[in-house]
Amino acid sequence: MSRTLKAGSRLFSLACTTEVIVVKAPAEEVELTIGGVAPADSVDARPESPAVADGHEGPSVVGKRYVDEAGTIEVLCTKSGAGAVALNGVLLGIKDAKPLPSSD
Repeated sequence: MSRTLKAGSRLFSLACTTEVIVVKAPAEEVELTIGGVAPADSVDARPESPAVADGHEGPSVVGKRYVDEAGTIEVLCTKSGAGAVALNGVLLGIKDAKPLPSSD
């Protein structure tokens, strides 16, 4: 299910306990999934026995930022879970830390 995302949106996985906040969002509609399932805007929509889809196992780690290779999307994991975050079927990777400048 494609949707337009905006920065600050809080998303809840329907496949596991993962929760994320969108930090940077692309302008066009995209298909974002967590654990292979489109996320919900409320934790109340989560089923009692969620299941992660094959190939979308995580884990998602709290406090880590996840980005795509092009840098068009960035999400911050606020609650860890067993599902991986993916954009248009491609799993997002953990964002690398910026190197600090040297102090000669």
